Amino acid sequence: MEVKENVSFDIDKSAERMDAILSAGDDRFEDKKYVPLRRELDYENGYYVDIAALFIDIVGSAKLTAANTTPVLAKMYRSYISECVAIMRGSPICKEICIHGDCVYGIFDIQKKAVIDSVFGIAAGLKSLVDILSSKLQKKGYSRITGGIGMDHGRVLMIKAGNPGSGVENILWMGDAVNSACHFSEEAGREGRKTIVVSHSVYEELSKQHRRTLTPYFSASEHKILYEGDACDAALEKWREEHCE
Repeated sequence: MEVKENVSFDIDKSAERMDAILSAGDDRFEDKKYVPLRRELDYENGYYVDIAALFIDIVGSAKLTAANTTPVLAKMYRSYISECVAIMRGSPICKEICIHGDCVYGIFDIQKKAVIDSVFGIAAGLKSLVDILSSKLQKKGYSRITGGIGMDHGRVLMIKAGNPGSGVENILWMGDAVNSACHFSEEAGREGRKTIVVSHSVYEELSKQHRRTLTPYFSASEHKILYEGDACDAALEKWREEHCE
């Protein structure tokens, strides 16, 4: 986020802010049955909510830097990030989209467990999208790319963090579901792993059709059974075959 005004640091005011934050009552953290709007958050409250987290990042991004010029990298990253955001924001249950380097992640409201299936469908769409982009990159003479996608769901704490009055703030999602989805995306698509990796709890909530696209494996880094697959979006795959082959 852009810093619009530089203000000299004042340790006395800083100490006051820290004391105010640390002294806030724990009763300001409430349970919600839905993901609230940003404007319902302040610097003292927070909400426990049920969400699904979906992460995607570029596999082997360090190698892309060595193989492509900086302007080419800029175009690759812009096109990849732009369309990952477009797919996620096309879902009515997507409540937050964040970008960190080459990682894009979405937070989805799952008031009904059945919608976890639709979030997995978005993961499949991201897989197909990256395949389409990779074909376009190859036609331009640029490096192909692949993605690693991770998904998990669970109860998290939603808070606003930043510096009051500065305009520098963000929403933090604190909980295992977000951390796990991030770790899964870093494992997916690497060392023989398939593109999409999900938790056992996600697998249990999926339809039989989506379950059939996944196979279990033991994750040495996570020390538990996860599920991997290369599910694709049928409509996007048809488009790719007609326009990119």
